Amino acid sequence: MNRRTFLAVGGTAALGGVAGCLGDDTGGDANGYGPEPETKPEERSIDTSSYPTKVYEGIEVPLASIDDVFYWYQRREARVADARQSDQYQRAHIAGAPLSPAPNGGSDDPIAEWSKDERIITYCGCPHHLSGLRAASLIDNGYEEVYAINEGFGAWIDRGYPLEGSEVSEDRATYEIRGQSDPAYAGEMVMLEQLDADRAEAAPIAEDGSYTLQLHYAGSTDSRFRVEAPDYTTEGTLAELTSATITA
Repeated sequence: MNRRTFLAVGGTAALGGVAGCLGDDTGGDANGYGPEPETKPEERSIDTSSYPTKVYEGIEVPLASIDDVFYWYQRREARVADARQSDQYQRAHIAGAPLSPAPNGGSDDPIAEWSKDERIITYCGCPHHLSGLRAASLIDNGYEEVYAINEGFGAWIDRGYPLEGSEVSEDRATYEIRGQSDPAYAGEMVMLEQLDADRAEAAPIAEDGSYTLQLHYAGSTDSRFRVEAPDYTTEGTLAELTSATITA
């Protein structure tokens, strides 16, 4: 099994305490801004035109470095939104970020209330497949400055940046599910869904038809997951799905 363990404890010190379970599954009154810092970092210029980009649903999405995102976050110059599913969000998310799941934010999407000229950052844990889909949808709907975090939520945790959620201090593991589809589907997405919880990840199919789904997980090893590729669907536990390359 391809399993790399890490602790999701980063952010406890930065928050001055870990938040417990939230009142609802969307972040309540979360407005996308981080906690007010005691001191803001000095102003610096950022060349966003140099960011790498990736195409999602035909839309080019810029991928912002986590260093730049945290700079904006500390200065409250960007709003951050979580593009995952509610189960993952409840367990741990960036402090102040509301839930706005990929691809379109779902019903009662908090971003709908944000101005289209604000800087918006989306994130997920895979590291930017769901957040890329969410960012693409926002760009397509007229939002003027939208980025996805290039390194993903795992890097935010590893750096000890502010977190909230019911399980941010639990041991978690990173699972990698590798599969093979027909190369004719290159560029399309493969989805991973947990069957007994509201959790999803995504990954693109490479030119050779291969893909790698990454999941940060601390739940029961008995839980079953579904992998849905364009040309097949399969189900199993994480142990089963990571034991060999998945094929049709």
